[in-house]
Amino acid sequence: MTPRLDAIGIVTSDMAASLDFYRRLGIPLPADAASQPHVEAVLPTGVRVLWDTEEVMRSFDPQWQKPEGGDRVGLAFLCESPAEVDAVYDDLVAAGYQGHLKPWDAVWGQRYAVVLDPDGCGVSLFAASEA
Repeated sequence: MTPRLDAIGIVTSDMAASLDFYRRLGIPLPADAASQPHVEAVLPTGVRVLWDTEEVMRSFDPQWQKPEGGDRVGLAFLCESPAEVDAVYDDLVAAGYQGHLKPWDAVWGQRYAVVLDPDGCGVSLFAASEA
């Protein structure tokens, strides 16, 4: 059997804040999940997104430390249009999340932007540029 990507894990210091952020990006999450130490959501593609608190990580890996110095894995959300990239970016920033890279027309043919989630991880928003 060949392994297949089944889940993407996110470690958070504030479960409620992280879930609120990703809920705004369309991930279906139960309303009562914020008080849980582990949360899972199944995307329409079947891939799961998993959240664990830092405490959960330390419960099975006592040596675990919060990563420092930048992202190593990033999440990217496809938008329907360049205008939607701008609108989602503006909505998140207006809601108090930190914009990292304002929307721009990238040389690779996409409208692109990056917002930081509550733990400081860059989350990309993108759409094909209109010709």
